[in-house]
Parts: sequence; C-alpha cells; structure tokens
Amino acid sequence: MSFALPESMREYIAHRVAAGNYGNTSEYIRDLVRRDQEEQAKKRLRDLIEGGLASGPGRPRSMEDENELLAIARGEID
Repeated sequence: MSFALPESMREYIAHRVAAGNYGNTSEYIRDLVRRDQEEQAKKRLRDLIEGGLASGPGRPRSMEDENELLAIARGEID
C-alpha cells in the first residue's frame, strides 16, 4: 500500500517515531488504524444501544424467542 502525505504530516510522524513512541512509521500507521477500528466498534455499539432504547419498552422473552436465539447461536438460522 502506498499513499502520499503532506510534508507537515510526514514530519509529525517522524517526530513521533524519533521520540520513541513508535518503532517506525508502519507501527504508527497500524496504531492509527487500530484506534479507528476501536472507535468505529464503539460507535456501532452506541448506535445499537440508542436504537434499542428508542424501540420502546422491553417485553419478557417467550420460549419461542429462546428457541430462536439458540438456533441462531448454533448457526441453524441467520
């Protein structure tokens, strides 16, 4: 993978590496990607929670619900 960065960003990354925060430029970029992935996962969870809260009051699970959840967990249905 190859990409271009403005000189100011390249200098910033070089300073972060030189300061000992990262072993090399690749480590820095991998760390940024990992952090972004974590942030996106957190956002997805927040969105799911908000959706659940907005869906109204909960209801008790029925035996049918339990069986469906078990079938999903076993990979029997999607």
